[in-house]
Amino acid sequence: MPVQERFKTKYAGVYFVKAPAVGSNKSEKIYYIRYRKNGNMIDEKAGRQYQDDMTPARAATIRGLRIEGKEPTNREKREIEKALKQVESNKWTIDRLWQEYKKNKPNLKGMHTYKSAYKLHIKPYFAKKEPKDILPLEIQRVKNKLLKKRSPQTVQHVLEQLRRIINFGVNNRLCQGINFKIEMPKVDNVKTEDLTPAQLERLLKAIDEDFHPHAGPMMKMVLLCGMRRSELFRLKWKHINYEHSFIELVDTKGEVDQKIPLNDAVKEVLESLQKSNTPYVFPGKNGGQRVNIAKQVNRIKTAAGLPKDFRPLHGLRHTFASGLASSGEVDLYVLQKLLTHKDSKMTQRYAYLRNETLKRASNLAGSIIDDATNGTDQKKVVNLEDRKK
Repeated sequence: MPVQERFKTKYAGVYFVKAPAVGSNKSEKIYYIRYRKNGNMIDEKAGRQYQDDMTPARAATIRGLRIEGKEPTNREKREIEKALKQVESNKWTIDRLWQEYKKNKPNLKGMHTYKSAYKLHIKPYFAKKEPKDILPLEIQRVKNKLLKKRSPQTVQHVLEQLRRIINFGVNNRLCQGINFKIEMPKVDNVKTEDLTPAQLERLLKAIDEDFHPHAGPMMKMVLLCGMRRSELFRLKWKHINYEHSFIELVDTKGEVDQKIPLNDAVKEVLESLQKSNTPYVFPGKNGGQRVNIAKQVNRIKTAAGLPKDFRPLHGLRHTFASGLASSGEVDLYVLQKLLTHKDSKMTQRYAYLRNETLKRASNLAGSIIDDATNGTDQKKVVNLEDRKK
């Protein structure tokens, strides 16, 4: 490399060389300073004329500060930066803990959902922080911000995921934990949703009139067999057994793969779908696993004139369960198995529907006695559904 010509300035120990400016062919001065410190002669760059807005006077000021030891030399700056990077690399931040957490739990059920939640709701706020540096107020601010757009259940899942990441670090002695309890938002898990016959009729009409190839069929699937949204997203053609009439549910909420019956109505929905070159029944972008369908199902909900607070997919799961419970023909144990609830507690929310049906059936006995007492000889066939009306 040829030696560049040096040009002196009126300031002692300050000179410059000429070179093309960064990003253009325009000539630019690059200022250097030369001085002695601790017996060593130091020759280093002070800055560029345009890029750093450097002048001979500023370069001279920098030279004076470095001679007096009030500002580190370029070499010292590099060593400081290197040391800081080393310190940073040794920190177990939330992001580093998350990466290690994923490595140690490669087969964790629902990992796709966890990855998405981390990227959207945890990484933007806590990625560079060590757990010990997280303040209660920061957690509260994030919780309040999420609650403006997300359900309490979703926010609870996000905060629980953050807590698991921190606990993973603490349990493996990688870092200090937080010294406070993360307060979870209150979630109403007892809420059930149902549709009247008129609402259901409008919904089915809106589904048939909608143009999306998967939104309507997914809603019908939930209504006919009670599958969860996440189970529909993960459903592959290989999970459907037409020969023995069952659907295999993998990575279920109960963390155990399960099977549910494949009834004739669900078969019709599946047979109406146009298969593409993807293993998923309801594929997402580029044929991969779908992660969202909210916009499409909400459009159908609106077209059907359903209540604003009705959740298009989860609400239909409740409708499926409520219909079976109120029929009087399905006991809660069978309903629990169809809904793939891990225990009976979640299924108990539908007990009142079955009890009401049994109560109506029991009241028929009183009606029959009354008819006999009043001398009614004509035999009657009582239709339970007519009594409901």
